[in-house]
Amino acid sequence: METLTGGTALALAGVLLGTLGTLIGQHLATRVDNRRHQWERSATERAERKAAIMDFLGSAQRIELVLDSRNLGLSDACGTDEEALHDLWLAKKAVELVCSHDTAQAAQEYAEALHERMRKGTADASLSPLSATKRERRHAFMETARGELGTGGTRLRRKGS
Repeated sequence: METLTGGTALALAGVLLGTLGTLIGQHLATRVDNRRHQWERSATERAERKAAIMDFLGSAQRIELVLDSRNLGLSDACGTDEEALHDLWLAKKAVELVCSHDTAQAAQEYAEALHERMRKGTADASLSPLSATKRERRHAFMETARGELGTGGTRLRRKGS
């Protein structure tokens, strides 16, 4: 049986250390790549949620403009009420698809309050419980959306709430 000489042992140890270094390096590179991929995916998902929330808010704002115009006795500057309601509900569905349950539920309640307000008309709108409900639903949606996008924390102080 042959014995290992010092030179052979050193060469074998070098091969083992080189292999071990390569494996560790590949492991670390894979971890960094996975983290970067997760961060990119998270950023993309946040952008999708933000876009859905902004589309919903744009549609809701259009309804708010129609309601404010009615309260002031002005003509409808935004087109048909049905079209505005359609856009609102479509935008709400996008929120349901990409946002959390809480945000989708808050969007649902806000859309329902706006829809009901559009259907009820303007009789005593400024004193109506529907006006308070609409405002409460809007504030609830905004706070939930802030949390969804990671900008939550302390609730904003709002007039009338």
